[in-house]
Amino acid sequence: MIDPALQEELDSVPDYDRFATVDEIAAALTRLAAGHSRIASLRRVGTSRLGEPILCLTVGGGPRHALVGAMPHPNEPIGGLTVVHLATRLCRDPALLRSTGHTWHIVGCLDPDGTRLNEGWFAGPFTKTRYGRHFYRPAGDEQVEWTFPFAYKRAYFDRVMPETLALMRLIDETRPSFMTTLHNSEMGGAFFYLSRPVPALHAVLRALPGRYGVPLHAGEPEHPSVRELDEAVYLTPRMEDFYDYVEALGQDAAEQIGGGASDSYAARYGTLSLTAELPYWRDPAAGDRSPAGAAYDELIRAQAAHLRETFAVLDGTMSAVAGDLTARSPFIRASRFFVPLLSEMAAAAEQRADEPGNDRPATVAERQSCRETTHSARLRFGGMLLRALEGELAIGNGTAAVRKCTRRLAEVYAAWCAEADAETPGETIPIRDLVAIQYGGILAGAAHA
Repeated sequence: MIDPALQEELDSVPDYDRFATVDEIAAALTRLAAGHSRIASLRRVGTSRLGEPILCLTVGGGPRHALVGAMPHPNEPIGGLTVVHLATRLCRDPALLRSTGHTWHIVGCLDPDGTRLNEGWFAGPFTKTRYGRHFYRPAGDEQVEWTFPFAYKRAYFDRVMPETLALMRLIDETRPSFMTTLHNSEMGGAFFYLSRPVPALHAVLRALPGRYGVPLHAGEPEHPSVRELDEAVYLTPRMEDFYDYVEALGQDAAEQIGGGASDSYAARYGTLSLTAELPYWRDPAAGDRSPAGAAYDELIRAQAAHLRETFAVLDGTMSAVAGDLTARSPFIRASRFFVPLLSEMAAAAEQRADEPGNDRPATVAERQSCRETTHSARLRFGGMLLRALEGELAIGNGTAAVRKCTRRLAEVYAAWCAEADAETPGETIPIRDLVAIQYGGILAGAAHA
């Protein structure tokens, strides 16, 4: 399903032993612009909230426009290497550039402030524990990907961040026929989102991970409202659909929803948008559709119980130190956003378990993805709250409550890490393979736009 020309191009991806930092990505794009000034130019298209330049490299002069942005979520750094490789190949191979028929607009890092807070694990070792202890994901209203203007029923959002505004302006300026903001997941198999069905492209996307021994995701979708177009290929979820699903559960959808996403914003220009979700750790169970020996509704109820337990630990910790915190920490802002969502996720899972038809036999992939949801929540959000408390200690705010809660959460967190390693073992996927899958998806997506 992968044509020979694309296969040959995939072989151009070099080996990597680490992910690129914000400074390294900016330096690479700067060198390309200086060395290929006849076809490439670098400009500043925005500024982060902490004053970091947001840079865009434009390459070529094709009649259509392609827009590629790395790291809209700062804990997802595969895209930093992917955009540098894409830009390098387009600058150095005129035949490849002409064959795409596009002018390329490549943003090296959409959230430089947040990405810097993840760089502690970029050089490895690539263990779940190190990842979680250096993890940062902004609160929902501070994420580039989820802060586009949005208005639907009782939900209204217009607090557009400077980083989001930079991407909005690029979309409006270029009206891209193809766009991708580069994401990745953590465990399990690979899967993709498309803003509209493109069957010929589905086949390429499904084939790419297998070339590198990465299984296709066969477990739970990221959200029950997501519609599957093909095996491991999903229709990009609209925030309106998410709102309707949450509202139907009897929950306050307006409280859970912030802004819209980049692909919804670009849809006004007929843009084909692609998202490639790739794991760091390979898990063969992610693609195993054989029976798990348990009922699906039982797995969902067990997941709900684990999420409630996790919520109780983290919420109890936050309540115990609420009056003692002094730092204006992005880690505590993120914790205040994500920890309550664990309770909402548990409630949604409990209701879903009672839906007709969910007493069916579960697959191994579904069981594994339920476990991964629990472990991901613990390692991500427990790790961020620990970083928030350690930050308080680092500035001398060692009150009795802060010291006690830091020590207790660290002990619980160590147990969570050990359980995650035992229940969701995974082999670290070579970074080169992940970059190649993203790179191939970009070239195939642009060809089918």
